Amino acid sequence: MGLPEAWSFMCRFNSFKRTNIILQHLRRSMHMDAAGEVLLERRGCAGVITLNRPKFLNALNLNMVRHIYPQLKNWEQDPETFLIIIKGAGGKAFCSGGDIRVISEAGRANQKIAQDFFREEYRLNNAIGSCQKPYVALIHGITMGGGVGVSVHGQFRVATEKSLFAMPETAIGLFPDVGGGYFLPRLQGKLGYFLALTGFRLKGRDVYAAGIATHFVDSEKLGMLEEDLIALKSPSKENIADVLEAYHTKEPRTKDQILQNDALFREIPRFGGAKSQQQRTNSKIDQDKSFILEEHMDKINSCFSANTVEQIIENLQQDGSSFALEQLKVINKMSPTSLKITLRQLMEGSSKTLQEVLIMEYRLSQACMGGHDFHEGVRAVLIDKDQSPKWKPANLKEVTEEDLDSYFKSLASNDLKL
Repeated sequence: MGLPEAWSFMCRFNSFKRTNIILQHLRRSMHMDAAGEVLLERRGCAGVITLNRPKFLNALNLNMVRHIYPQLKNWEQDPETFLIIIKGAGGKAFCSGGDIRVISEAGRANQKIAQDFFREEYRLNNAIGSCQKPYVALIHGITMGGGVGVSVHGQFRVATEKSLFAMPETAIGLFPDVGGGYFLPRLQGKLGYFLALTGFRLKGRDVYAAGIATHFVDSEKLGMLEEDLIALKSPSKENIADVLEAYHTKEPRTKDQILQNDALFREIPRFGGAKSQQQRTNSKIDQDKSFILEEHMDKINSCFSANTVEQIIENLQQDGSSFALEQLKVINKMSPTSLKITLRQLMEGSSKTLQEVLIMEYRLSQACMGGHDFHEGVRAVLIDKDQSPKWKPANLKEVTEEDLDSYFKSLASNDLKL
């Protein structure tokens, strides 16, 4: 064997070896006992879900989804279970998102997990959105991506001063999925469009003020709140709402405001939250602090009302304020393809049901798995951590309408079934 042939053989061998390592890693991930990764308990009147991967910021994987979904359905039908509580272990994160590094590796290796994860995650998101039992998410700590998906579609979301919300997907060549196309355009004005395109982070009381959370409670009282909910005897939705309101405010909102599940994001508090409704909260943390984006809402509504990303960028340039120029700098770092997908996703999602949005997002997820930017974004942010992704296409002009149409097209028999 000559030197060129030997070199070619070694390259093929190394490639084969690397593929085997990836497949072994995926098999271990698939077959690992998830009993320790998610805890499912019946306590008092409640079913309690605890996301239990604190070392990984409770990142959601396929095994966890496969344990949560059937139990959620069982509790929904169980006459002795009156509410469902979901929380994260460790105190630092509720759930930092999906385990996207594993998903990217699976996609590169053409493994079915890349399809299964998104399909089953979105099915869980839909089950939470349509759940007939009150669903209480304690979104204490980091709540991003997949963590938003297992919380925001539920009837009650409780933030604390340590909550940190973001949908940062455009920075990794993806889009704000898990039903982001449904709830983001239903936030006040163009706030959801701004959050989706920039990945802007909301902290503490601002998560409530923006309407992501329905209640705000001091973190030191969260354990007491959970115990009081669990101790209720055959509670109605109104009873559960009363307990949440007792921790949140001394002057409760009307029950109509907080029990409208079908029109949830039209009923949530406007920006300014408790302050705008002249409520006095039990929590003193940041009580007199205005919503971080309140002074910028006019700019956000004006600049992000455009129908194209190019026009949004032009609006920000013309505005010229320090806030607008800072957002411009952020947007210019994002995947051009992701930006265009995201804007269209939210525009179309604004008039769709949650189920219709999740079907659309499944199509988008699979198209992204077959593209370049998602894998490049994961590499730059999570693997090499050089924070310098090389997007393809590299600019907005090269992302055509035909390109976008190909992402949104039907997958026919391979579509998501809810």
